[in-house]
Amino acid sequence: MENIKKIPFKSYCWSVGTTSFRTYNLNKSIERQLFLIDKFKSTAENKDRTWKKLQQDYYYFLKENEFLIGDANRPDKDAREKTSGLVDVGLLTNERNLTEVGQALLKVSIEGNFESDNKLEISKDGYIYLKQLLKTSNDVDGKIVRPFIVFLYVESKLGYLTNDEFTYLLPLCTDRKTTDRIIENIMTYRKGEITFDEILISVFMSMDNYRLAFAELCKNPVVTEELICMIGINRKSRNYDRAYYSFYILLKKVALEKDENSIIPLFEATNKISGKSKNMWKKYLFITANLSTLKKNKFNALKDNKIFGCINVSEFNKVFFEQMHLYKVKSTLSDYFDLNRRYFKITDTVLFADSKVELDILPKCYFNIVADKLINVAFEIDEDLQKDIPIEKIDPCLAIDEKLLYKALSKTIGAEITHSSQAKKVVKDERYSRFNRLIDAMFTKEKLINLFTKFENRDDNEIRRYITDNADIPTMFEYVLGIAWYLISDRQGDILDYMNLSLEADLLPKSHAVGGDADIVYKYQKSDVYPEHTLLIEATLSEKTGQRKMEMEPVSRHLGEYMLKDTEKECYCIFISTYLSMNVISDFRMRKYTPYFSSDGLSSVDGMKIIPIQTSEIKTILSKDIKYKQMYPLVANAYDSTEGVKNWYEQEIKFKI
Repeated sequence: MENIKKIPFKSYCWSVGTTSFRTYNLNKSIERQLFLIDKFKSTAENKDRTWKKLQQDYYYFLKENEFLIGDANRPDKDAREKTSGLVDVGLLTNERNLTEVGQALLKVSIEGNFESDNKLEISKDGYIYLKQLLKTSNDVDGKIVRPFIVFLYVESKLGYLTNDEFTYLLPLCTDRKTTDRIIENIMTYRKGEITFDEILISVFMSMDNYRLAFAELCKNPVVTEELICMIGINRKSRNYDRAYYSFYILLKKVALEKDENSIIPLFEATNKISGKSKNMWKKYLFITANLSTLKKNKFNALKDNKIFGCINVSEFNKVFFEQMHLYKVKSTLSDYFDLNRRYFKITDTVLFADSKVELDILPKCYFNIVADKLINVAFEIDEDLQKDIPIEKIDPCLAIDEKLLYKALSKTIGAEITHSSQAKKVVKDERYSRFNRLIDAMFTKEKLINLFTKFENRDDNEIRRYITDNADIPTMFEYVLGIAWYLISDRQGDILDYMNLSLEADLLPKSHAVGGDADIVYKYQKSDVYPEHTLLIEATLSEKTGQRKMEMEPVSRHLGEYMLKDTEKECYCIFISTYLSMNVISDFRMRKYTPYFSSDGLSSVDGMKIIPIQTSEIKTILSKDIKYKQMYPLVANAYDSTEGVKNWYEQEIKFKI
């Protein structure tokens, strides 16, 4: 041991982005920061200063613009961390100027038009991110790897990845040899011929530093705290592994000496292990985490596993070493899962659903064609990372003829596709099929009612946990409201088009820094109950005096402008909030008698039908399974009512619903 002062930690996995920029609303945060840093760097006093000198000023600029809260101990470091991930994916230069790609993304954001303009039928911003991730690379202990290309290759061979395979195995694919071995191992694992942990152990035990560390443990008859800290190969500091020494001594006493008096001290020593490894060791060693049960049952409270089956120190050391590093590796990889998921999702090509990770239908056809060729550039740097280039310039194999793409799509769905309009319909039908399955799983009437209660109580963390962390709360309110109205309308109508929202590939909402109107524009065909008409649904979470200030003008303007486009067809608005101000109800009732003029004053509509409804009533509508055919005459009668404003809502809306 004296000959080895330190066994170095070596990177063994990749990740996309940076853990210091792990933020809610990733799309919106990136777009917002591109806008802010462009504004900051373009001022006269900043444009000639280096980034090193600007870091602290930029931090305070972000605070002034409410991009961040709190007070960082190191403002300059915080500014670096907030921007480094954008450098990694080619949106900013090292000097934090917008690259060609950053400028292109900012332009899309400012224009607010995210509609697809590409053959993969994904959003404009998603297509930019897709091209960037195809070019983005990591340096993993001197080896270059492009994570997203590796994912495309592995997915093409396996069809999908489970969440665990995506979390713990995919990031270990740092070269072609390891990638092919991981694919073979996953196939073997799925047949039940190898365990998940055995795959992970085989990967890190093939690395020189882990083999060296294990050899040191084996050749030293006396295990000291120094030795334990050395073989821990901690990536931060040896001191983090000091807790393993007493843990090792006590575990050996229990496993080899069968010392029942060491069981409780072992449990207590487990609690001193840092990070997620602590809970993994507990789960591995003990049937229960209840201390009184452990005291009562002692050996009967221990798991039947390899380490308690060891018969000598040599066996014990091997299992201990492997389990210690297995849990460390798992902890690190689980930390990166969320980061990788966020960045993969912003390409609008990857689905994370039903505990699986796979490509959406058209991207799957596209990349399955090229995966075997694309993998050839997966382990080299792309010099065009910061350039806004066509996808085929990333690699010639990506220049796929549409006929070849449609042939692959035809094979997938079992029907002939020959042109883009048919492909669009396939994509749309697939999206609706998934959307309805999503509703059945996540947004039943009962779950919607529960979510509306959470919106009323502003239980924002629970809402994010349940729906998504890539959208702000107002966006999710509009999304949930759109789904509720889709159910009220008996799932009739093109709701994915009617909701004026951007959706991820898995059809959950995402927020943008700059967006269009927040309306849900629902179109109804003529029925035996109502004529052909359009319903604008406006949603807000603002309350009391703020509600009147924020909503009066945009709601009436959206409806007025819509009505001016076609004065012949019926159009009205339902305004929905968790709380309705009496003055808002009064103002909307008065719109019945107030004309609305075009900007030039040459045309107008005589009055507007705006019906305010509180979410408490939406919950009643859902619980009583009231459909739109019943709602339409109720709303019409409420509009025509002569009831005074003070009692109008209670009598004509709440009571009758």
